[in-house]
Amino acid sequence: MRIRATVAAVSGALALSALAVPAAQADSSTYRADAAKAFAAATSGKSAFSTAVEGNLDVSFSNLKIAKAVKVGIKEHVSTKVTYTLTHAADIDIADEENFANGPFIYKGSFDAPDNELFGVKAATCTPTSETTADCAGLIDIYPADSELINSDAGTWHAGGLAINSAGDYGIQGDLGTTLVQRNSKLTVNASPEPVKKGKTITVTGKLSRANWEDNEYHGYASQPVKLQFRKKGSSTYTTVKTIKTNSTGNLKTTVTASADGYFRYAFAGTSTTPAVSAAGDFVDVQ
Repeated sequence: MRIRATVAAVSGALALSALAVPAAQADSSTYRADAAKAFAAATSGKSAFSTAVEGNLDVSFSNLKIAKAVKVGIKEHVSTKVTYTLTHAADIDIADEENFANGPFIYKGSFDAPDNELFGVKAATCTPTSETTADCAGLIDIYPADSELINSDAGTWHAGGLAINSAGDYGIQGDLGTTLVQRNSKLTVNASPEPVKKGKTITVTGKLSRANWEDNEYHGYASQPVKLQFRKKGSSTYTTVKTIKTNSTGNLKTTVTASADGYFRYAFAGTSTTPAVSAAGDFVDVQ
């Protein structure tokens, strides 16, 4: 499910959980549903957005750090750690887990009209550094098998932090960092014949594929430049032989002349939506 709240206000305690959560997460916590509801309240009806804190809870977020990229496949749960500094009013007891929680979130598109948003299943954990500041760490949890993502979600996402309490108050701040949420990639290679006589032709085939979040399968990635590389036996370094493009179904095929024992592989540099990947080398015995 794509968690997309439509309520305009937050009400009730932290256990309100008005939104459904995927079955894989249902046993963990109600925090994610509460965070999504607060996010919807903060973004509902907005026409513009700045880095100012939205809401009536006296908190702010800074020094946010998140991975440059998050690779997401078709079935397995993926999480990525986010750290940040939480600044809060002196009368807010951040250790009172029954009445206060905070954590990171990421969103695709603009804050005032996001295409999608993701949160952690559990609230962040914080270590106080003063009466009004704390160092916090939380997770963004992604469940591709639960249809949380569609293919167009791949690319740049923005990160932020939010806090909620049992009185229905919230504080939310966006545009604190960015990450790439990418469709995981796979790459294969096969060099034949094996063995082969020196001077004869070696045919190298392979396939570049990436996760499709809409049918939970891997499909060929068409029209992408991929390097054919060779590592001579006894060497630790691959050198590029040539660059070719995948066909309409992601397949690769080219030929080279056999010259020495060694390993052939294909290497893909990646795009903003799909991570770089290299196939394991395939050894060819040249006689």
